Amino acid sequence: MVSGEFTRDEMMTVATGRFIHDGWKAFIGTGLPMVAAYLAKATHAPNMTLMFESGVLAAEPRTIARAVGDPRLQSTARRVSGMLDGLLLLHGGNVDFGVLGGAQVDRFGNINSTAVGGEGYSRPATRLGGSGGANDIASAAKEFLIVVRHTRRTFVERVDHLTTPGYLTGPGAREAAGLHGRGPIGVVTDLGVFGFDATTKRMNATSLHEGITWADVEAATGFDIDRPDDLPTTPPPSEHELHLLRTVIDPNGVYLKGGPQ
Repeated sequence: MVSGEFTRDEMMTVATGRFIHDGWKAFIGTGLPMVAAYLAKATHAPNMTLMFESGVLAAEPRTIARAVGDPRLQSTARRVSGMLDGLLLLHGGNVDFGVLGGAQVDRFGNINSTAVGGEGYSRPATRLGGSGGANDIASAAKEFLIVVRHTRRTFVERVDHLTTPGYLTGPGAREAAGLHGRGPIGVVTDLGVFGFDATTKRMNATSLHEGITWADVEAATGFDIDRPDDLPTTPPPSEHELHLLRTVIDPNGVYLKGGPQ
């Protein structure tokens, strides 16, 4: 193992990849989730099926793609169709796992990627890109993971706009709303790994990355996160994982930029 010789992006990527199980059908987006999926497929999950919102299904990419419709994915895919086909497979219960980001996340794992501040949806301070397929993934995939930078602007008491449902208002709310799937199983940030209590559905801490203190988490979070008395350190990337990330998966730093920090 290595210690102190990896970036926060590399730590986030490795932690994300560890959530992916072998044999899963996983809906993957652009950025660190894509790198994490490549890493999982190259290590502990060789039989994972990569699925993309663009309708690229069962891709076996040789180099990192810059978007979900990149020809690098299409040239090795078992099937290339379109977004409707991909989302129909999702709503048919054929997707085990998805990875989502967002501009805001609250204590119940609800995500906002639509509108921030101002006077609400009609006149926000900042208009964002919106859902894309995120709502579909959160509502229909068997479970999903949230991957975001950990800042007080992102981790808010209540999202300004509900783009993507987590556990909504708490226990039983997803079921009452008729949503499928378990919901969010965790949150990976540049500070640590977080989960959700099985009873309260509130966010709790699972581990902190090397060099991160609880004071760092509190300063970057707009609500109280539950924590155990003994909070472990996230296992760091192995030498093999770092070698794959830096020399095989993303050697040109398309998504993983900078040296160790």
